[in-house]
Amino acid sequence: MNINAIPIVKMDGSKTSLADYSGKVILVVNVASRCGLAPQYATLETLQSTYKDRGFTVLGFPSNQFLQELGSNEAIEKFCSTTYGVSFPIFDRVRVNGRSEHPLYTELKKTKDAAGKSGRVSWNFEKFLILPSGEIMRFRPRTVPDDPAIIEAIEANLPG
Repeated sequence: MNINAIPIVKMDGSKTSLADYSGKVILVVNVASRCGLAPQYATLETLQSTYKDRGFTVLGFPSNQFLQELGSNEAIEKFCSTTYGVSFPIFDRVRVNGRSEHPLYTELKKTKDAAGKSGRVSWNFEKFLILPSGEIMRFRPRTVPDDPAIIEAIEANLPG
């Protein structure tokens, strides 16, 4: 399946796809407001502000898969903007594992991490870096967004 053609839903209910971000370096992250890793929002926002004008974006996908997300899109949006000043796109809540998982995550989870493991998303804040070439890199939740491996991959693949 072409990952860029998979429909995704914005917080306002409108539909889009990764094709709208074609040619960019994209960091897809399953986020959760009440997770102990939520401070990663601040680092994700720093990446967004540092690289957005150079062809990069963070895309946040709230998930209550691990029972740590707020109950509505409005509450999530308010939390993200007031607590961390998030300016990157946050989408409608998704499931990242199981029978009702979002098709985007079905495709992303085929990607192996640095240890050679693919499969289930292990926790909130798992990161998938999608390069303009279509290559996908996977980083587990405890890998911070500004880890040197992520920064090097972003900088090496920014357009022009």
